[in-house]
Amino acid sequence: MTDLPQWLQSALPPAARHGGLAIARVGNERSLGRGGFELTSPAFRPGAELDPCFTADEEDAVAPPLEWTAPPPGAQELVVIVEDATTGGSEPRCHWLVWGLAGQRGKLLEGEVPPRTGKNSLGNSEWLLPDLPDGETHYFVFQLFALELPLTLMPGASREDLLATMEGQVVASALLVAQYTRSQDDEEDREDDDAEL
Repeated sequence: MTDLPQWLQSALPPAARHGGLAIARVGNERSLGRGGFELTSPAFRPGAELDPCFTADEEDAVAPPLEWTAPPPGAQELVVIVEDATTGGSEPRCHWLVWGLAGQRGKLLEGEVPPRTGKNSLGNSEWLLPDLPDGETHYFVFQLFALELPLTLMPGASREDLLATMEGQVVASALLVAQYTRSQDDEEDREDDDAEL
């Protein structure tokens, strides 16, 4: 695992400091929060717990809603990348790749299917539901990038393809961190639901 750049360390809680995060590769100190660029969610506060309805612990789970402020002038397109910073190895587990978002203030509704999505770590073009071992806490880093040129990537592209096309294009970026811990109660609830089927 590569070391996280110094400028990024202060922006992330210690448990979320994975050197392979997308922002460590394509972002920089100047772009982070540039012009007040900010990513939030009406479903959780920064650093707070994800609701189980966004994880594999509930049936019909969906991606969480996200909202963002206007990027700096000149931004042509926005990209969202969500990664599990608690995973080992050189790259974090990729949960969501979204691009084709207009370069302006906007949002993704809960469960909304974005215009263009790429392959998550399981090779699917959708929100990869966090599915954790009992008692483990994982930190999910929601990363938003404003690009100076629109991307020409086709839907279904890989994380590597997306990052390669973003290099040198990021004019602003923003971070939002959430955590999730599967409790024994969640596991028992799932087993009860399965038994009723």
